Amino acid sequence: MKAYATYFANDEKEPIKYGEINLINPKRKRLRGEEAKSGIEATPVFCGFCGTDFELMKMGRNSLLDSKFPKGENRLINGHEGVVWVPSENRFAIVLIRGGDSFDPTRFTEDETYFEYGCDGADGLFCDKNYFNPDMLLHLPSEYENMKKLPLSLAKKLVFSDPYACAIFQHERMTDIGEAQNFRVVMAQKKCTEQEARDIAKDTTFDRTVIYGLGTTGLFIGDQIRRNHKNAKILFVARSEESSAKVKFAKEVINADYLCAFGLSEKEIADKIKSYFGATASVFVGTSGNEIEHRIAFEQGVLGCNGIYDSFSLGPKVTFDTMPFGFKNHVILSSINFTQKHMEQAIEILCTSRFDELVEIIDKNEFISDPMNAYENKIYCKGAPLKSAVIWNSDYIDTEK
Repeated sequence: MKAYATYFANDEKEPIKYGEINLINPKRKRLRGEEAKSGIEATPVFCGFCGTDFELMKMGRNSLLDSKFPKGENRLINGHEGVVWVPSENRFAIVLIRGGDSFDPTRFTEDETYFEYGCDGADGLFCDKNYFNPDMLLHLPSEYENMKKLPLSLAKKLVFSDPYACAIFQHERMTDIGEAQNFRVVMAQKKCTEQEARDIAKDTTFDRTVIYGLGTTGLFIGDQIRRNHKNAKILFVARSEESSAKVKFAKEVINADYLCAFGLSEKEIADKIKSYFGATASVFVGTSGNEIEHRIAFEQGVLGCNGIYDSFSLGPKVTFDTMPFGFKNHVILSSINFTQKHMEQAIEILCTSRFDELVEIIDKNEFISDPMNAYENKIYCKGAPLKSAVIWNSDYIDTEK
């Protein structure tokens, strides 16, 4: 079957293209031990742009995409965030992006394999139709099951199912690690039982949380921490002006505070963070994609004893001096993943959220007429929206709601 799509290729001049291609439908496994199944047809309706797409485009420009193409192909249909319509089941669905011959594709081991729709080894969402493993087409909440048109506001929220699931996973990992890291300290302080100490440590781990960077991933991690730890002090640090929409959103919706780091030295930033808390941070989450993150946390001493450093940036190198690192009992966490459970939780949370306010629409015709220009000069340029998305099939979207 043929379909029109945008797709990545190894091409110095045109690493992302739009045109008609042959679709493939190999059998795929959701999990190890399950039956490999052919995909069923689905129609992408609403698609979001992710920074991973932009990185893949740059890899294509440097002819580095061979390992990312589906087996036997020399292109990859991009896109892993969005909503599809499943004709055979008469419903909308969110595609569970990662599967494979592994017990947990998010934490696979050396003898296991994985694939990711739109990212690695499997075609994604920026196409008129495609095939997806039927077990990986997740349901919307029951109240939306019989819809024939999806409200635009809901589509905007659901475009975040993948990154918000990542945030749920990050919170879960930090909670697990924080409990194990700190319960013995709590036992010694409070003279309580081990279970009481573990319960306390799960919460107090987030008492003083720094989130460095104010993109969507940072906002989502902050939202997860606020939902689960009502008394946590959360401080976002970024270069945006106090008056920007995303700063206002972080303050109002997440009930966090904000430090504008623009024009400040690293020492000045660190001093202001420590002054805000009246102490060092208990958790430091790096989401800015800038190497300043680890220097603020470690070299400038912002991360306190027994603290957790959650590296959620792709690209920066994290370094530390082993002497203070060891004596301060720091833990560094880095894992950009989620499970089906996390995505199902994300879908439920997003449906009643205000995150649609962060999404701006790019016209489909503008995008497909020159996708590379759209990526570089509208979607990922200075002054770009916090999140861009495209209505891929307007027949299934109610733009009035």
